Amino acid sequence: MVFTGTFWALIPALIAIALALITKEVYSSLFIGIICGALLYSNFGFEGTVQHIFADGVIAQLSDAYNVGILLFLVFLGILVALMNKAGGSAAFGQWTSKHIKTRIGAQLATMALGILIFIDDYFNCLTVGSVMRPVTDSHKVSRAKLAYLIDATAAPICIIAPISSWAAAVSAFAPEGTNGIMLFVKAIPYNYYALLTFVMIIFITVFKIDYGPMARHEAAALEGDLYSGFKRAETSESKVEGKGKVIDLVLPILVLIAFCVCGMIYSGGFFSGETFINAFANSDASVGLVLGSFGALLFTIAFYVIRKVLSFSGCMDCLTEGFKAMVPAIMILTLAWTLKSITDSLGAADYVAGLIAESAGSFLSFLPAIVFLIACGLSFATGTSWGTFGILIPITLNAFPLESGNPLAVICVSACMAGAVCGDHCSPISDTTIMSSAGAQCNHIAHVSTQMPYALTAAAISCISYIIAGFIHNPAICLIIAFIIMIVAMYILRYGLQGRSSGNSQKVEEL
Repeated sequence: MVFTGTFWALIPALIAIALALITKEVYSSLFIGIICGALLYSNFGFEGTVQHIFADGVIAQLSDAYNVGILLFLVFLGILVALMNKAGGSAAFGQWTSKHIKTRIGAQLATMALGILIFIDDYFNCLTVGSVMRPVTDSHKVSRAKLAYLIDATAAPICIIAPISSWAAAVSAFAPEGTNGIMLFVKAIPYNYYALLTFVMIIFITVFKIDYGPMARHEAAALEGDLYSGFKRAETSESKVEGKGKVIDLVLPILVLIAFCVCGMIYSGGFFSGETFINAFANSDASVGLVLGSFGALLFTIAFYVIRKVLSFSGCMDCLTEGFKAMVPAIMILTLAWTLKSITDSLGAADYVAGLIAESAGSFLSFLPAIVFLIACGLSFATGTSWGTFGILIPITLNAFPLESGNPLAVICVSACMAGAVCGDHCSPISDTTIMSSAGAQCNHIAHVSTQMPYALTAAAISCISYIIAGFIHNPAICLIIAFIIMIVAMYILRYGLQGRSSGNSQKVEEL
């Protein structure tokens, strides 16, 4: 029986996702999905299955230069966080913010603001925002699940609308030859409804305290002092504070990290060899750039602490293993997720989805942006990769609507690809961004996935409606205003609906 290039190609990822949500155990769920995919690929042969799991899967993924670079970046960032904790920089920053950020609303909005400011790369965003804001949100009794959502909801969405980011570079790389990929990216920004509406949604749910779904339970528990809402606390290797650090001992290393990562990325794109800044970013290798930047920042931080006598050199060296240990769970999940993606690719999932969208391109033209958005959501959710989704769908949509034809649906559909990819990536438990948001917040991974799903689906539903409207009204300003109005109305309905349910429950309690 032939399984490649059919719906069966999506089954391994769907099994892994379903098991993860049911069992709350991510490692075994991912591995079972990998086994299922390998069985289908080898047509249930024992030797072929084992070979595909390890030789073609795990070993191949850990041998990939890009993946190794990301893992190195994680390790360096973990060591940096351990250094800042041990030096007392994180504690000092927490004390400083407790004097300046007085409310839970302020803590959540500050988390969102920091996430938006760090628009260079989603991996960098997730772990940096998490390490900086954890003490702040903890002091205001914000649940770790809510912190993970705020990190995840600003990481990829800000990167997908920031022209100077690793995501802009990735999208521009998928543009047809002879097309200015960065300009295509910029034209698509006003139509990127999922990202823009997610920011509006964060502001409303924070300011008006609109918590629903599993998140409401987590937030209620956090107000009682249980930030993890009954889930086992994520295993960490945080160091005991040894140094008498100040706010500068956290702020300066992070600023240096940002600056060095920018320099590393434009260096990998040829900026120092004569390329323009924009072209260097478009041609950058995020893996190489982030490794160079984080390693440079690590060396600076060690020298800075030793010179200031905040930490001894031996104390800094102790953080090497501690930081590595803190990142082991994220590294394990990423390795398994990458392996599952490679096995899904080997089964021809991309070809299967490409065929579906190519068949629908000739009909329902005005509805095509919404169709592309939904297909991108499904593909990104099942495979856990937004960049892979770009690579599959953007060339297909541009073949259907060439840019030179002047058809406005070309830009709208490209934006729908990008928005749907981010949405599916945002929801998927096997997405690397979702995994690192959990790691950054030190939140149980399944708790993060289950609590953010209703919020992400709300933004996705309104985005889909907005793409239907955009398919008929090819005016970016009018369509965006309508999308914002729909989101605001939905938030008010949710707010008053939740208030009504809360008052109804209170009345029942009084009657009893």
